[in-house]
Parts: sequence; C-alpha cells; structure tokens
Amino acid sequence: MRKYRSLVAWQRARQLALSILRSTDETNHPRTRAVFDQLRRAAISVEANIVEGYALGTPAQFKRHLRIALGSAAETEILLELAAESGYLPADVIGRTQPLVDETIATLFGLLRKGAGAGKRGAE
Repeated sequence: MRKYRSLVAWQRARQLALSILRSTDETNHPRTRAVFDQLRRAAISVEANIVEGYALGTPAQFKRHLRIALGSAAETEILLELAAESGYLPADVIGRTQPLVDETIATLFGLLRKGAGAGKRGAE
C-alpha cells in the first residue's frame, strides 16, 4: 500500500505540505489566521487526496482524486499569492514555496495526462 511514496506527485505534495505547515507556524499572527488555516488545509489536501485515490485501487477513483488534488494545489497557489501580497509571509518563504506549488501542479497534470494508471497497481 505504501508504494504511493514512489510517485513524484506525492513527493512534491509532501514537500509542499511540510513547507506550508512550517512557514505558517513561524509567522503566526491573529490577522493571518483565516488565510493560513485555509492555506494549510489546501496544502494538506493535495497530499491526502493523492494517497486516498491511490489506496482505492481503481483507475477511475485514482484519477478522480488526482483531479481533486489538482484543485487543492491551485487553491494553495492562489492563497500563497494572497499571503504574499498581504505581507503575511516574507519573500524568502514565498520564494522557496512557490516552486514547490509549480512542481506539484506540473506532476499532477503529468499523471492525469498519462491516464493516472490503475491506482495501486498501475501507478507503481
């Protein structure tokens, strides 16, 4: 079951979620709460949906969850932009996190273009 860890999309999503969690912990302030809470949920959702779709083991379910993960990655991207433009996150955090968002989105698009395999067996 843990073979999803070999997926580059999962690896990028994992890096993205950890980066977002650490960055928002470092700069926590009451005025940032709503944006940071949503940003954290969106980033976590990317990784969680990849794993959930993989675990379901069918090509259709895997593809469906990859599309949901892609939506969450796009949400992460726009919330990161909002946090940057609002001054909620420093430029260095944005500079190291934005490429992770871009890579995550690109790998998800790649998996979806390839047909997403067959869940457990086809994604290995």
